[in-house]
This record gives sequence, structure tokens and C-alpha cells, in this order.
Amino acid sequence: MTTPTGARAGRALQPGWFARLSIRNKLLALTLLPLLGVLPLLGAGLLWWTDTAIDALLRTKVRADLAVAHGYFERVLAEVGGSVGAAAESQALARALRSPAELQALLLRYERRERLDFLRVLPPDPTRADSTSVEVLAPEQQGLLSPALRERVAVPLLDTRNAAPTARAVEDRAMLLLATRAVRNDAGELIGHLQGGVLLNRNLPFIDHINEIVYPAGSLPFADWGSKGTATLFLDDVRISTNVRLFGGVAEERAIGTRVSQSVRAAVLGQGQMWLDRAFVVQDWYVSAYLPLADGQGRRVGMLYVGVLERPFVLLKYAALASIGVLFFGVMIVAAFVSLRWARGIFHPLERMEATMQCVEGGDLGARVGAVANADEVGRLAQHLDELLATIEDNTRRLQGWNAELDAKVAERTAALQAAQRQLVQAEKLATVGQLTASIAHEVNNPIAVIQGNLDLLRELLGAEAASRVAPELKLVDAQIERMRLIVTRLLQFARPGEFAGYVEAVDTARLLDDCLVLAGHQISRAGVQVERDFRATRQPPINAQELQQVLVNLIVNALQALPSGGTLHLATADGGTAEAPVVVITVADNGPGLAPELLAQLFQPFVTRRQEGTGLGLWISREIVERYGGTLEAANAPQKDDGAPGGAVFTVRLKAEG
Repeated sequence: MTTPTGARAGRALQPGWFARLSIRNKLLALTLLPLLGVLPLLGAGLLWWTDTAIDALLRTKVRADLAVAHGYFERVLAEVGGSVGAAAESQALARALRSPAELQALLLRYERRERLDFLRVLPPDPTRADSTSVEVLAPEQQGLLSPALRERVAVPLLDTRNAAPTARAVEDRAMLLLATRAVRNDAGELIGHLQGGVLLNRNLPFIDHINEIVYPAGSLPFADWGSKGTATLFLDDVRISTNVRLFGGVAEERAIGTRVSQSVRAAVLGQGQMWLDRAFVVQDWYVSAYLPLADGQGRRVGMLYVGVLERPFVLLKYAALASIGVLFFGVMIVAAFVSLRWARGIFHPLERMEATMQCVEGGDLGARVGAVANADEVGRLAQHLDELLATIEDNTRRLQGWNAELDAKVAERTAALQAAQRQLVQAEKLATVGQLTASIAHEVNNPIAVIQGNLDLLRELLGAEAASRVAPELKLVDAQIERMRLIVTRLLQFARPGEFAGYVEAVDTARLLDDCLVLAGHQISRAGVQVERDFRATRQPPINAQELQQVLVNLIVNALQALPSGGTLHLATADGGTAEAPVVVITVADNGPGLAPELLAQLFQPFVTRRQEGTGLGLWISREIVERYGGTLEAANAPQKDDGAPGGAVFTVRLKAEG
């Protein structure tokens, strides 16, 4: 028994009315359906798309025109800066500053040569930086302009449709391309500033040149239909320089003083956006583009505009739409008759190929079209596609393997290059410091020898009895000479450590730290610093005792300098490392303000110090000594205390020890 659901399924499997038609009727239906139904819709869609495309192309052109105009504007601004900079760097200007009469003549010559509207010298001001920017000057700031230039500034405002309401009658501000450059003498001393620029108010040659660059003769089609392009400079929303003609006026009368519409002003000056659309400019519709102009402080003070008259392109659009519509329908009618017979044999294998490509795009590289019934080009194309997909699959797998191998090699070479670069930089620093210390040691050795020789001569000349009277003083001089020799020896040791390596012995770190505290005892007492000891190390690292003492004394002194008003100095030793690689850890910590992050990043580099009288070599030398014996010297900040106060600085020395 057949259920209702089964009956409905059976009816769904029955051939539809189109499948039961004869071949003739199918061809007739396929021919009439495009002509009576689909073709009118396609034609309307094409007409709409063409209309939209022409509008989009026109807007794209105006956008490109605005980019060209803005590029020329930026180039002129850069040229103003370059001209002022060239004048400021001239030797003639530096000499003329000493003679006011020569200075004025020289400035006038530079103005004419560099095509600047004005050029003046300002007194030296270390706080004034070199700059090149668009600037707007209020009337009280226009003293740098000549009387002839000031006459160009004032622009009477004209009533303009759709402009924002205003109570002003005149735009009396000046828009300038302004550049300022420092003037220095032969010794590099600042002796003044040179300031120059170009006035944009009523600067018709400037705006006409922009228009010639953006819209040269013959660049716009349909000149017989009145096609033309325009360019304008705005101060705020007022046209201060333009080649847009005034309402029905004579050809020479320009629309200077008219204002932009309120909507454009809000978008460009209010929101800082580029405005690109059709706009009513003075008396005609233009496809327009506006770009905000900002001064040196980033404030939007004006706009740059370009646009083309819309009417010729509207006529072109209508003609193009009509032609395309007629051509489209004619071609489609003919194509419907011609292509009907072959459509079925073409679409089926093509759909299979498309489905295969979609599978491949989805990641199934093994998808194939397979055998098709066609023996023509489409069939051969399907076969070639399968062969191509097989080749692509094989090449893709090979490329993936090569890519993985290449990534590994690149990572390995990059790491090696970075390590080599770090070693090279360190070697250059060591070589520089080594040359410096060797030179200092050589120069100091000579006067030490002279002093020692004269001291011996003095003893001989005085005799034993007379020399005994000043024996303490002579002994003190001997001690200081010996001390200088020790300093020179240490300098040579840092310059050529291989030649001056100290005697290595097992060192009791606790005893050595006590000796260091004795050496720094005076500074500890004077600073009122409390010393905490925590000596737990049982191992004794093999190292030169004097060199390790030098390192620890340096760290203790640095800690005391961080505690000028008292505090706590914590000294600790402990065993560390592993059974295979034992170490002794020595810690020198204070509860001072700690190390700044920028100082911590470069603390162990040569000549880096936070003290005005420091040399910046102490910590660097200390690290070199420790690393020479296979150890490490590290610096860090202790965690903050519960009340938010800094925990102080912590220096950690790790030395290899025998198990």
C-alpha cells in the first residue's frame, strides 16, 4: 500500500513539463525566454551598472586629480623649506649678519632667486625648531609681510548659497607656506633664524599653475561641450585663490571670497575627511574633491579643491548608455540563436571542471574531472586540467618540503648572524677601550719613572741623616708612587689581559668580603649605612683575589652611592649550581631607589653612568674580570615592598667552583 508521503515522492520524480517538450519546443522556449524576460532585465541591469561605473570612474579621476594637486602643493611646500634652508646655510648670509646694509640687499636677492614672497632674519632662540608648514597669521601677526603683500590679504566675503551662516564681512587672515631654518656660524654656533615663505591669499599664478598641472590643455575630453577643470585654495571655508569664475561675470572675474557649502565644511574641516562627490560650485554642478590642509600644530585651517564640470560627462553618460543598450540587445538576440545549439555540450564538462577546481581550492588536491564524453577542445581541456592538477599536487608537496627546510636554514643562519654581530660589536668596544687604556698607561708610566728617579736622587743629596727627618713624607711619596704603578698595571691588565693575568688561588669569599668592608669602612660610616652579612658559601672559587676584591669593592661603593642618606647594605654568599657545575653566588644588595629601566638595559656597556663624575667603566671592567674566569655578573631590581616603595638594586656574581 502506498502512503501519502510515498505518493508525493513519486510525483516529484516524474518528468516536469519542460522535460516532456519536444526538441523544437525546447529550442523555441530557450530562444523566447531570453528575448521576452531575461534580456530586458539584463539590459536594465547593464544600463544601471554603466551609469554607476561612469560615475565611479569620474570620481576616481577627480580623486587622482586631487592627489596630483596635493602632491604639487606638498612639493612647493618642500621647495619653500629647501630654499630657506639653502639660504640659511650660505656663508654669505652668515657674513651679512654682521652688516645690516648688506643683509637687506642679500635677503632681497635671495627672495628673487628662490621666488619667495618674503624673507627675514629672526634673533637666535634655542627653543625655536626648524619647520616647514602651512600657517595662518592673524592681522596682528602680519608684520613680516610687505605693504604690497598685506594688500592681497583681505578678502571680502560674498554671499554664497548653502554656506554656513557667518557675521564676518572680510577674511583678514593670511595663509602662508612658511619655513624657518637655523643660521649658524663657522663654529656651529646659533646666530639667528631665517624665516621665509609664500603668501597664498590671491596667489593666482600659484593656483593657475596647479590647474595647468592637473588639467593641462587637451587632458579633458569633450572640450566642445564645455569640459573644464578647476582648482581652489580655501582659508577655512573661504576661497582665497581660485580659477572658478564668478556668477555669470566676465571671464577675468574670479570667485574669490565665495564660500564652500555647509555640508562640505562640516565633513572636511569639522571631521578631517576627504570629501568626494558632486557639488554645486558657485553656479554649476561639479564632480568635486576637497582635502583638509593642516598647519604645523595639526589644526585644520583650510582646504585644497579640484573638480571637473559635470555637464559634459552627463551628456556622455546618456549617449554611452543608449549606445550600450542598443548594442547589448542586438548582440544578445543574435547570440541567442547562434549559441543555443552548442550550449548543452559545453556547459556540462565546464561545470564538472569548475566543481573540481572548487574542491581543489577547498584543500582536496586529489580531486579530478575524470573522463568526459566530448572529444573536442573542451574534452581535451578537461584531460589537460587533470594532468595539470596532478603536476600541481606533486609540486605543492615538494614546495612545502623545501619551504620547511628553507625556514629552518633561515632561522639557523639568522641566529648565527645575530650572535656574530653581538660578538663583533663587543670586540670593537673592547678594542677601543683597550687602545685607550694602553695609551693612558704608557703616558702615565713616564712621569712615574721621573718622579721615582728624582726621589732617589733627593735621598742621595740629603744624606741619611737629613733624609731621616723627612722619612715619613718620603715613605708616603713611595707609597703613592707604588699605588700609581698598581693602577697603571691594572690598566694594562684590562688592555692586554692575557699578558697581565693575576695569580689564581682558591678564595675564601666571606673573608674577602670582610676585607672589602674594611676598605670601604670610611664611606660606610660617613653614609650611616647598616651592613647585613649572610655568608653561607662553603666552596672557594679559583680566582685572583685582588681582582675579585676590586670587583666587590666596586659593587659595594656603587651601592653606598645609592644610599647617600643611610640605608641597608646586604652582603651574602651561597653555594649554587649543580653537582656537575658547582658555583659560588655572591650577592651585593641595597634598599635604595633601584635601577631605572633604561639604565638597566645598558648598565654593563662602556662609558654608561648615572653619576656626573663617573667614567662608566667600573661595572664594565668588573664584568670583564668575572667573565675572564668563566663567571657571570648580573644586575636586577628587588621586588617592591608592601607599601609600594622600591626594593633597591641587586648585583649577583656567580663564580665557578670546584666540587
